[in-house]
Amino acid sequence: MGRARVKLGLFVADVFASVPRKDQRTKGDCYLRGLMLDGRRKSIQAKAERLPDGNEQNLQQFVNQSTWDPVPVRRRIAERMVGQIGPDAWAIDDVSFPKDGRMSVAVAPQYCGALGKRANCQVAMSVHAVSDTASCPLQWRLFVPEEWARDVERRKKTGMPPQVGHREKWRLALDTLDELAGWGMVPPAVVADAGYGQNADFRAGLDSRGIGYVVAARSDVTVHPHDARPTMQAWSGHGRKPQPRYRDKASSVAALAAGQARQAFTEITWRQGSRGPMRSHFLALRVRPAGVRARRPAQAAALEKEGCWDGVLPEVTLLAQWPECAEAPTDYWLSSLPADTPTAELVRLAKIRWRIEHDYRELKHGLGLDHFEGRSWTGWHHHVTLVTAAHAFLTEQRLAPKADTADSPSTRPSTPSRTC
Repeated sequence: MGRARVKLGLFVADVFASVPRKDQRTKGDCYLRGLMLDGRRKSIQAKAERLPDGNEQNLQQFVNQSTWDPVPVRRRIAERMVGQIGPDAWAIDDVSFPKDGRMSVAVAPQYCGALGKRANCQVAMSVHAVSDTASCPLQWRLFVPEEWARDVERRKKTGMPPQVGHREKWRLALDTLDELAGWGMVPPAVVADAGYGQNADFRAGLDSRGIGYVVAARSDVTVHPHDARPTMQAWSGHGRKPQPRYRDKASSVAALAAGQARQAFTEITWRQGSRGPMRSHFLALRVRPAGVRARRPAQAAALEKEGCWDGVLPEVTLLAQWPECAEAPTDYWLSSLPADTPTAELVRLAKIRWRIEHDYRELKHGLGLDHFEGRSWTGWHHHVTLVTAAHAFLTEQRLAPKADTADSPSTRPSTPSRTC
């Protein structure tokens, strides 16, 4: 840390330039050093004890009561990191923070990914810039459960702004993409897990913004073959005119993929893992997602653009994975990227979300993302912003050219490939 102090000072001067007071910027530098120093706990008390210039009361005030705005700080971090990472996609995900009690901001009994079950926790949605070699959070949104939208007492005690209410996570994700677009940043593509990719409204929101995607989907998502066409029954002259409809029943992506011969699945390697090449068998098919929620936005868009709708559902690519060790396909993705996108590229983007799992692991276990002990809206956003800044600084140091090439890929011992 001593060797990195000069670099950290320059980083803080740039990223925290929007913070008006010099003493606040100094505390920001101190807080970041506390996050990056060794130590299991990254609470304010623990950081203050480890730092020679640490003052617990000053750091508490800086995080929990200080009026500095975290949004311009996050914007500057995003501008720096997008330029340095050169992302292949933006990944959308959410992360949970188990909590005791009911007074921490936006805490409620809900599904907690950290525990794998329903529990008392906070949940945040995040957008990350990702490439094969690096990634970094660009923006955060704290999910507000419905019970908090009408709980005046807890909102007042935690300082939750009056304009903030309950909003579904997929809507928060689209809001965040709009905010980042306002900063002049547009994703090359969006990737997300099935919690987002399953939602037809979310996919339609990406389509309306002209954003391509490769998103995971559950096996029960229904689709029509790409060459299926809707038909319209003859009108009897009475009642409402019939609408064009697909007369054949849609099939699940699992049934459609399982109906293909195993030989149709091609072996593809998408990256080099710690234990060798990551590879499996994949198949790409053109399909049309079915169902009321998929039909409504398509119909609305057609009526707005052309004044009529022929009933044809949008066409996307279904990517299915059939591992060597499985008896049937196991994983599925939907992609709106151009139809001629190589299957290997679809696979690489579908699998690139592993980078944000690395982010969360470092943010939580290394930098104390979930060690914040305050309860307020302001404190939570200040802490998350400071942890993001620490992660961005470390990512910059990893991306910086290194003189030592002793551990270059050519000198590492070969390892067996992974196929399942």
